[in-house]
Amino acid sequence: MRRAVLILVPYLWLLGLFLVPFAIVLKISLSDTALAIPPYTPTLDLSAGLQGLRNFFSQLDFENFTWLTQDDLYWKAYLSSLQIAVTSTLLTLLVGFPIAYGMANAPDEWRPALMMLVILPFWTSFLIRVYAWMGILSNEGFLNQFLLWTGLISEPLTILNTNWAVFIGIVYTYLPFMILPIYATLEKLDISLLEAAEDLGCTRTSAFWLVTLPLSRPGVIAGCFLVFIPALGEFVIPSLLGGSKTLMIGKVLWEEFFSNRDWPVASAVAVILLLLLIVPIVLFQRQQERQQEAGK
Repeated sequence: MRRAVLILVPYLWLLGLFLVPFAIVLKISLSDTALAIPPYTPTLDLSAGLQGLRNFFSQLDFENFTWLTQDDLYWKAYLSSLQIAVTSTLLTLLVGFPIAYGMANAPDEWRPALMMLVILPFWTSFLIRVYAWMGILSNEGFLNQFLLWTGLISEPLTILNTNWAVFIGIVYTYLPFMILPIYATLEKLDISLLEAAEDLGCTRTSAFWLVTLPLSRPGVIAGCFLVFIPALGEFVIPSLLGGSKTLMIGKVLWEEFFSNRDWPVASAVAVILLLLLIVPIVLFQRQQERQQEAGK
């Protein structure tokens, strides 16, 4: 009974905050656009009972989803978002892994302070931090002024309102989500395995590639998921740092909901985005389960 209650609580949480909102969005995506409040005509009327269900299935169409394949804007936004999210995840991994590795190998008395430095940005508003990067990356910002002062450049660089600014913003914002799971994995690493590898003739570099890196795989995968998933649907960073030329699906969603007020199409975009995120995660989990069963 205790196990059932313990498992039931998170499932009810997911049901209330994930499945129910998803069902509402899916219902809107199958509706028709209308000049009304809210701006759509629902095809499913639950108050009509069985007759409402019959009308729903008889009038069911996927016109909004078909429209996504006909307009180049949407599939280009999906591809651009995937490209930016994958690139940002790789950059975050390249920056975060050495930091996590250094934290895991630091003396025990230093680790709490290093952990505090990693989570310290969370004490400041996310929006304020993004606005701060606007000031740093602008033509008159601190970065250009510093490079001009050192003589590395002769004229200001155009970084703001480019994809590079988006990469910088995403890497900075989601870096702790990459560092923490990798650090948690490396901290539990058995040092005797490295000592055994060195006793068998491995150098420190080869021991890192043959022992440390494979054993840190769970933390790396968790960190990549924690960065990739929110980066794919990011809206604030590309809007403030990327400008009008940066095309991401989060910006398209906002435009459809608030500018065009086309809720059915926007809901269809959100459903496809959610499927793009869920399907790979489910397939990966099944593969992990098969590997664990094969290992047993």
